[in-house]
Amino acid sequence: MESMQKGGLMRGVGGSLVGQVPYGVLTFGSYEVYKELLLKKFPQAKPVFLYALSAILGDVTGSGWLCPSEVVKQQLQAGMYSSTGEAISSIWKKRGLRGFYQGYMGGLARDVPFRVAQLTSYEVVKNMYLRAKQRRYESAEEISLSPVDSAVVGAVAGTFSSAITAPLDKIKTLLMTEGPKYGGSVLNCASSIIQNEGVGGLFTGVVPRVVYIAPSVTIFFVVYEQVQQRLMK
Repeated sequence: MESMQKGGLMRGVGGSLVGQVPYGVLTFGSYEVYKELLLKKFPQAKPVFLYALSAILGDVTGSGWLCPSEVVKQQLQAGMYSSTGEAISSIWKKRGLRGFYQGYMGGLARDVPFRVAQLTSYEVVKNMYLRAKQRRYESAEEISLSPVDSAVVGAVAGTFSSAITAPLDKIKTLLMTEGPKYGGSVLNCASSIIQNEGVGGLFTGVVPRVVYIAPSVTIFFVVYEQVQQRLMK
């Protein structure tokens, strides 16, 4: 109990930052590269499909870094270890490198659909929003998103993507904390949840997930869009 209380709400925050910051750089940086290459190579294809493919490739690029940090963070938050160093040492001794990729497929099963939903919905809503804004102001020049515009578009993308992938988030968490119990299988884990809790069990925690993720995605896209615009200039 004492080990659970130590660190309180901030338990695992160090491991989370070490994982999420490089993951974000790898994922979104490579997404822009993939998107630009695919749009140039396949100009006749529907952009929405190219956005989705770019999102998949971008997330797979970043996931190799993210999974180990997620395993450490999840096990710290579950109270299995009292420090990041202890968690890393213990996981390595028990299972070696494979231990840091426990639940890797579950992570991809959650993160790839989330990233596809997030980035594709953002690009689609952004393009619709810009076209509507251009018609409203009857402007022939290219119009960019203001910070407020980015917040609106980001809120839509964040709410949609976090809600639709809530079941996959629950499966990923269970695989990372209790992986051997389900044989490391996404299907076994999902079947167990449905059998014990019903289909509704897959959506346990969907409201807190949306409340947590949607605002962070909104803030992210405000910064993301403004940085992109400045880099383009």
